[in-house]
Amino acid sequence: MTPFGPRTAAAVGEAGAEQAEGAGHHVLQVLHLPSPRAFARHALPSLVESTIGPAALFYVVLVTAGFKGALIAAVGWSYLAAFRRVLRRERVSGMLLLGLVLVSMRTAIAFATGSAFIYFIQPTMGTFLVAILFLVTAMARRPLIERLANDFCPFDPEFMKSEFLRRFFLRVSLLWAVVLTTNAGFVLMLLLRSSLKAFVIERTVATSVLTVGGVVLSVLWFVRSMKKHGIAVRFSSAFHLAPAPVVVEPPPLRPAGELA
Repeated sequence: MTPFGPRTAAAVGEAGAEQAEGAGHHVLQVLHLPSPRAFARHALPSLVESTIGPAALFYVVLVTAGFKGALIAAVGWSYLAAFRRVLRRERVSGMLLLGLVLVSMRTAIAFATGSAFIYFIQPTMGTFLVAILFLVTAMARRPLIERLANDFCPFDPEFMKSEFLRRFFLRVSLLWAVVLTTNAGFVLMLLLRSSLKAFVIERTVATSVLTVGGVVLSVLWFVRSMKKHGIAVRFSSAFHLAPAPVVVEPPPLRPAGELA
């Protein structure tokens, strides 16, 4: 009998699977995804551009030139990042343009009032709103996190229709609603209790720890959920944005002379 090739699970068909099982072979469904290290390596430039870079620059200028100087440096970083993309002929997304508008408004208000609280409370409230959005879309059974996950790591369209995968995204939406609410609440507490210089560092550390913890829990939960439904998750060192199919791997060869 010809072994199964690397095809999507939907293409294998129930008849082929039953035939393989009837012949005593083990049919293994495998989902190949980029490894956490490959994903981190791919995401690091964007993370530096959007989070680490502006936070570090804000703190350095805050210490050397004061709050208003730090505001100008932070918003200048955002515009330079967008200009860099234009020079490299990279796509400037609508989300990036919207982010530039929002950070400009946020900076103008904080610059006019001289209030660090007003400057930092705006993204904190934004985090609360995203947490509520995750919760509402999960309750409506149209989880936003499903679309976000597919943007970062596309899945095979047929696989995305799986009911158990839909249930996973509904449940992990609740996890991220809790993570983001905790993050926003903790940052708000730091904003009310810490000095400005301490807050910039504490906020970055707390947000990073909670975000990384949420990602780790999500990945472990995903792997366990796939395993529960007979799909092994394997991570590769390569990163690509092509849809990741569930494939059926050929059964292991039996040693010569082994009884069927």
